[in-house]
Amino acid sequence: MTETTTEPVARPSSAAWLRIMALVYDPFVWLGELAGMRGRRRALVRGARGRVVEIGAGTGLNLAHYPDGIDDLVLMEPEPAMRRKLARRSQRYARPARIVNAPAECLPLTDESVDTVVSTLVLCTVRDPERALREIARVLRPGGQLLFVEHVRANSRWLAAWQDYLFRPWRAFAGGCCCNRPTEELMRACGFAVTAENAVWRGMPRIVHPLLIGRAIR
Repeated sequence: MTETTTEPVARPSSAAWLRIMALVYDPFVWLGELAGMRGRRRALVRGARGRVVEIGAGTGLNLAHYPDGIDDLVLMEPEPAMRRKLARRSQRYARPARIVNAPAECLPLTDESVDTVVSTLVLCTVRDPERALREIARVLRPGGQLLFVEHVRANSRWLAAWQDYLFRPWRAFAGGCCCNRPTEELMRACGFAVTAENAVWRGMPRIVHPLLIGRAIR
């Protein structure tokens, strides 16, 4: 395992709070993982192939599920405290991985050099989702895939209204997470062909229950 760095970007939450978030993230999502998210991660990353880049790898909750047949695994994570936990978790697995300090909006990769990008609960948090999606499209080879599990804006008018109402306090608490982001529409607007299904993130606050799970092709 090696680590490289690129220029960091400002985040909407304070550095101190992000350090706390890194400490409490795994316990906070623990029930949601048991209630189905762990299985969704496993099913999703099983489809990874070739050179794989995971954006916003966080504390490394996907690491246990990557298949043995992938050629290369690059883990992007811009937050230092998260990156430290990611490095410790990656040492538990024999699979080599390279950890890179980079946000999804600025991937230090050459054009058309990646077969699979993995994003789990990340596109809700990036400051500029359109720019992140354009970066993903840039680095993917023709026919390359974006595999994703994202919580999104609710189809229910009642729940969407609550997402809007609680947007600011939730974003401040959850390290910049935007609970009401219309991620599927953004993917399509950025030129991706999307195949996805809806699900519920049980064991978590209701405003982040709506999930979108699927595959987007450049």
